[in-house]
Amino acid sequence: MVSVGLLLLAWELYATYSGIKPTILPAPSRVLEQAMLNREALANNAVPTIRATLLGFACSLSAAFALSMLVDFFQPLRRALVPVFIVSQTLPLVAIAPLVVLWFGFGLAPKIMLVALVTFFPMLVALVEGYESTEAEIGQMLRAMGAGRRRIFVLARLPSALPYFFAGLRISITYAVVGAIFAEYAGAAKGLGIYMLNAKNNFRPDLVLAAVGVSAALTLVLFGLTVLLQRLAMPWERADKAIAGKGPRR
Repeated sequence: MVSVGLLLLAWELYATYSGIKPTILPAPSRVLEQAMLNREALANNAVPTIRATLLGFACSLSAAFALSMLVDFFQPLRRALVPVFIVSQTLPLVAIAPLVVLWFGFGLAPKIMLVALVTFFPMLVALVEGYESTEAEIGQMLRAMGAGRRRIFVLARLPSALPYFFAGLRISITYAVVGAIFAEYAGAAKGLGIYMLNAKNNFRPDLVLAAVGVSAALTLVLFGLTVLLQRLAMPWERADKAIAGKGPRR
């Protein structure tokens, strides 16, 4: 936080005393002032972006979990599908977004699809790697006790994948808002992306930066929610850290 404050202070001083025009580099104080004056417009445009982000991320999460289970239960699918998923991540979003909007229109559907495309792969990889991290001895013990493949998955492989899953979740959530905004750039009636585009076309960098600040705040809130969700889903992790912190002193 101190480094961010120093950066904002340096920005404010440079924008104020260097003689640079506000239409080129507005000071943080001007950006904040314009954000407050245009808070209603920013809020109205943030709502569609939040909707597309959450719906797209929910679809991405559901698909990643379902496919990770299929890949784990049927190993031949892993060899068949993983290369396809890798290729999907090499597709440039700047080229795909206009095509998706052209095919599916300017509604909510293309935004959801693009957010899902951006966020899907990290979660899938994290889950698959998490399943593979399960200790072999645990699976052997459960198998000796008569547990089937599904039971072993629920009791051993899924809990082992949780730390990996939440790591992938945190990575993906940082891309979700960016994906939604980029989709709006490609074509939308409302949203932070179209708001930034209109502000840029009107030579209002202060409003562009205000919208950037809103998108950054949304990303931080979503990131914080994933951290909170991890603490709720994995209470034993905090207990382990507390026990480790109370280790024997020399």
